[in-house]
Amino acid sequence: MIEHYFQCPHCWEDQLQMIDPSINNQSFIEDCKICCNPLEFELSIADNSLQSFSVMPIDQ
Repeated sequence: MIEHYFQCPHCWEDQLQMIDPSINNQSFIEDCKICCNPLEFELSIADNSLQSFSVMPIDQ
């Protein structure tokens, strides 16, 4: 697993996202662990290394 810290675009709290490096291109939705608002993640992995990471708020 790859550890990556990011800031929630809803509550601005720093938090940790664990990433499975076995999938090269990933897109998924998860709730913020602090404020519970939905977040959309998009990332890419190459050679077990995080190449790009973005997190976007989903308005409710």
